[in-house]
This record gives sequence, C-alpha cells and structure tokens, in this order.
Amino acid sequence: MIVEWSTSPRFDRVTRVAGPLVGPDTDFIGKVALEALPSGTTIHYRAAFDTSPWAAGSFGTPPLETSGRDVVLAWSGDTNGQGWGIDPARGGMPAYAALLARAPDLFVHCGDAIYADDPIPPSIALDDGGTWNNLTDPAKDHVAQTLDDFRGAHRYPRRSKEVRALSAAVPLFSIWDDHEVRNNWFPGEVIDDDPRYTERRIDVLALHARRAMYEYAPTLRRDPMYRVVSWGPLLDVFLLDGRSYRTPNEPPPDEGALLGSEQAAWLLDALSRSRAAWKVVACNMPIGLVVAERGKTITQANDGWGNADGPPREREVELARLLSGLRARAVKNVVWVTADVHYAAAHHLDPARASFKDFDPFWELVAGPMHATAFPRKPLDDTFGPAVEWSSAGWDTRGAPATGGTSFGLLRIDGHTRELVVTFVDGRGRDLHRLTIPPS
Repeated sequence: MIVEWSTSPRFDRVTRVAGPLVGPDTDFIGKVALEALPSGTTIHYRAAFDTSPWAAGSFGTPPLETSGRDVVLAWSGDTNGQGWGIDPARGGMPAYAALLARAPDLFVHCGDAIYADDPIPPSIALDDGGTWNNLTDPAKDHVAQTLDDFRGAHRYPRRSKEVRALSAAVPLFSIWDDHEVRNNWFPGEVIDDDPRYTERRIDVLALHARRAMYEYAPTLRRDPMYRVVSWGPLLDVFLLDGRSYRTPNEPPPDEGALLGSEQAAWLLDALSRSRAAWKVVACNMPIGLVVAERGKTITQANDGWGNADGPPREREVELARLLSGLRARAVKNVVWVTADVHYAAAHHLDPARASFKDFDPFWELVAGPMHATAFPRKPLDDTFGPAVEWSSAGWDTRGAPATGGTSFGLLRIDGHTRELVVTFVDGRGRDLHRLTIPPS
C-alpha cells in the first residue's frame, strides 16, 4: 500500500508514505499514519496497491489556534438495521448523501455501525405498496459468528457509493454499541435463546467483532477504544466504550457500571483537563431514557443507564459519581451526544427536576437512525431530571430510510461567540429542529 498526500488538489507537491503489505490476514485492509500535517488545512490524499489506480480523498485538519472559523461536528448511529440495506434505485443509503451535503468537519458514529445479528433480505415491502430492493451479499444472509462474518458485515455498507463518498471527504470517529456484536450484549453473557447461533459465548463473538471493527475503522487505536479527539481550541470529543466494561443487564448489581471504574476515572480527569470551549461526550446510549427489554429472570432488564424514577441505583450510581465529580471540579460546557433509540431528541437534564441533585445542568442530544427503522419514543427516568425540549418521535411513530424518516445531528460552534447551534436533520436533508446553547 502506498499513500501520497498534498496540500494541493493537483498533487504537484506530494509526501509519499510507504504503507503495509496487505493480505487475507487483514482482510486486504491497510492503514498508514500521516504525521506532521499542517493545522487548519485541507489535506488531499490518494492511495494505491501495487499497480492499482489511485483512490483519492481529502480531509481537514484541526486548527491550532482560534481562527474565527466555525467548527461543525455531525453525529448519528444505527446503520443497516431491521433489514435496511442498499437500494441504488432509491438513493442507496440516502442519509449519508444528505450528511455529506452539510460538509461537517468530522462525523462521530455513536454505535451500531453494523447489525451483526440482523441479516439483510432481498427486499422490504413499503407502506405505499412499493418495494425496497436491497443489494444482497452472502456475508449478510446470516448472523455474524466468525471473524470473516463480522468483516463481511463491515464491508457491506461500503458497497454504498454514498457511504464511500462521505468516507472520502469527512473524518470518521466510531464507537460501538450492541449490534456490532448482538442485541443488548454484555460481557460474560451466554446465548441460550437464539437457535441461529452455534457459538453462544458472547465474549468469543465480541473478540471477533472488535477486531473487525478495528480493521474497518480509520483509527490506529485498538485498545482501549475510549479516547479523546482534540479539534482545536473550540472542541474536544470524548469517545466512550459503553460495552466492554459494563455489568450484566440481569441480574443487575446494586451498584452497576456502563463504563467501568477505570474508564469513568479517565473520563472525569480528561474532562477536567480539557481547555476546549466545548467538551462533547459521545456515548453509545442515552442517560435520560429507559432502554429495556423483558428479562429472562426479571421483569425489566435495563440495557442503558436508566431504570426507573428515584435515587440512583444500578448503573446510575456510576453516572452520579461522574456528574458530581464534574460539578466539584467546576467543569463547564459539557454536552452529551448519543444514538441507539432510533429517533432524535434534545433533553435538558437539571437537578431542579431530579431525584439526584449533586450535578450541574447539561444537555443530552440524541440522533439517528442513520439507516434503519425509526422507533417510537422511550419513557424518561427522572433520576437526573431530564426534560424533552424536542423529539422527532411520538409514542407510536415509526419511520424508514425509504421516506427520509432517519436522522443525524449537527453541532456548529461559532468561531466568534462560541455559541453552540444544534440542528437535527432528516435522512433527506430537511431541517427538523434547531436550538442554540450559549457557553457558560
């Protein structure tokens, strides 16, 4: 693999980087690190393998100093769920084209970049009598169990020209959620209720899934997955891993965890050290909503932070410590972005409404799905005092990629006033809602 980069789209002055030899061991994927790049600059790059044609793209580097230029972060999640694959006659995967048209500086995918447990059928019947005709792939006609299966699931969305175009123009930062492995999974789980699986140990599946995700994600950071991305003086993005260290969904311990003690301590310290104007925490699951299913041994098995109204319990204990720590250290301008629930919403969390009081008010912003079925809204848990400022979903709403019923969010930080302007956009590029959050 050979990579060349230049600050000129004509590539008249290039820096060449020798990449790795690729082969079956890496699923023919290669990566290189481009170092000593100029800040605040558009970098044009091209890559080739031996005598293959060049594949070209570009990306912008973060500014080193405050330039007065706005910074735009996009986020969403949930791709290729519920059987929604690529239909070229209906725009392929349309939300990716709509997102590219907004030209964000970076895109954070908050989990469920694949649905390893959800095969893609040849077609889906639409409510209007039409048919969504998927591109089919042998890698996506069964649940993923082997490393090759998971690799195939990550290859599938890259058959979409819309996904490839976005990838060639906008830096991507990914975290994982449950469907990179299996619905609502947690470490140590054993599958005993799904005959599709012959490998029933979640930890084995997760090992394959983690490797495939690392291979297909543009990052050299494999473990731990959580990290911070600094995008100049206006923005730091804290990317979390909400699956690897969580306590079981059932039976739930009295003091559970979504992040685990080491990651939670890292997050508190990293947020405290940040000098960025805005600190955006990218999490795989919402705080203010109850995300649950009927348990095998209990009535309600909770998959996220929330469980029920009242003081912190189970995983909320971990979150309460984190929020109290941020208040004690006077960390300001923290915003959480997430996906998972397949609709868009803006939640304001405030101790004045909460059962738990020791934290400063903050915003949680939810977007998605990027390319999956949109679901009805979830109930609130009052522990941290969420209020719904806006939601795309009602209690019986459903939507689909075929109708633009998908969504992503945009955070625009004004380079002069440092105001944060939030815009929710549907899968056809239409604005759904906008709000402005002033800096503290």
